[in-house]
Amino acid sequence: MDRAALADYAERCGDHRFAPVVVLIAAYNEEESVGEVLDSIPARSCDLDVDKLVVVDGATDDTAKIALKHGAQTCIVATNRGQGAALRLGYHLAAERGAHYIITTDADGQYDITELPKLLRPLIDGDADFVTGSRVLGSNERPQLIRRVGTHVFAWLVSTLTGQRITDTSFGFRGMLAEVPNSVTLEQPQYQSSELLVGVLSRGYRVREQPMRMLARTAGVSKKGNNFRYGYRYARVVLETWWRERRAVNTNRSTRKNLTTNITA
Repeated sequence: MDRAALADYAERCGDHRFAPVVVLIAAYNEEESVGEVLDSIPARSCDLDVDKLVVVDGATDDTAKIALKHGAQTCIVATNRGQGAALRLGYHLAAERGAHYIITTDADGQYDITELPKLLRPLIDGDADFVTGSRVLGSNERPQLIRRVGTHVFAWLVSTLTGQRITDTSFGFRGMLAEVPNSVTLEQPQYQSSELLVGVLSRGYRVREQPMRMLARTAGVSKKGNNFRYGYRYARVVLETWWRERRAVNTNRSTRKNLTTNITA
C-alpha cells in the first residue's frame, strides 16, 4: 500500500524536495475543513520555509483535490487504514525528501496554527528533539468531562511508566526532528499519538511540552467513536508500546553485556 502511494507521488511530483519545515496532515474525508487549515499555515516560520504535505488516507470525498488547490503536496493512499498508518507514511516521505523538521496537525481545525513557533523554536535552538502541545498547560474550548478525565489518567499512566512528567499524551499538534519518528518503532494504524510519544520517551529523546489551545472542531465529526472503547484501546497501546520498548532495552543491554564478556575472555 505504501509502495503504491509513494510511486504515485513520485510520478506526479518527480524529484520534488521539501522545505526545511514540513507541516504534515493525515486526512480522511475532511473536505469541509482541510482547505481552511492549509490556508492558515504560513509560508515561513522562525525564518525557515514551510511546506504542506497531506497524506490522504483513502478518502471518498474531495479532500485530495481541495488539498492540492490550497497549496499542499498530496500523497494519496487508496484504502483507509487509519491516522497512524498515514502519518507513518508522511514521516518517511518528508524525511526522505529533505525535511529537517516535521510538524503534525489535524485537518479539522482543532489546533491554532499561529502557535507553530512554540513547536519549532526549541527544535531549531537544539533544546529538544520532540515538542508537543498540551491543553492541560494551555486551554481547551471543548472540555468534555469524560475526555478531560481520560487526558489526566493517560498522562499519569505515561508519566509513571516512562519516568518523565507528561500532562497531555494525545495532543496532535507536535514538532520533531525529521529523523525522530523514523527511528522509533511505529506499528499502530490508528492510535499513533501514544505509541509515538511512549516510543520517543523510551528511546531517550529530549521531549518538551508547550502550553497550547485546543479549539472546537470547525467542521465534520470526530472519527474516534465511543469514548470508552477508544479509552480501552488507547490504554492498551500505551501498555503494549511501553512493554515492547522495555524488552528492547533489556535485550540491548544483555547483548552488550555478552559482547563485553566475550571480549574480556
